[in-house]
Amino acid sequence: MYLLLKLVHVASAIAFLGNITTGLFWHAHAARTKDARHLAHTMDGIIRSDRLFTIPGVIGIVVAGFAAAIVGHLPILRTGWILWTLVLFTISGLAFMMRVAPLQRQLRALALEGSQSGTFEYPRYQRVARRWELWGSVALVTPLVGLVLMVLKPH
Repeated sequence: MYLLLKLVHVASAIAFLGNITTGLFWHAHAARTKDARHLAHTMDGIIRSDRLFTIPGVIGIVVAGFAAAIVGHLPILRTGWILWTLVLFTISGLAFMMRVAPLQRQLRALALEGSQSGTFEYPRYQRVARRWELWGSVALVTPLVGLVLMVLKPH
């Protein structure tokens, strides 16, 4: 049972981290065009992929991770690499909920508005995109550090 839970935990982490990484990539790729329609389409896809991969990934990471720790008799709050990964994962979640997701919706709205009106204010879009990239990087780097802790299990 422990190995099955660990497998679900790792697969969820792959989906979670992969989706965040590819979201940042695809937005940077679309931003090079400076095309409002293309950016709106890309942001719509990123928001949808969060619903399909990031959020289920979070659920799988948390549920399978806690269950594996319990089945494996690992004291969650007294095992440093688990505790600090939980702290980092919480920071990632807060960054996503409080900054990344609202900025994604704002970027999509700015791009949609620009594509519908024909007057896209790319510099304004770019200012918001820089904030989204910064907070998206926080949401990505913190669980990546957690991944290192989970694999290396330092004392």
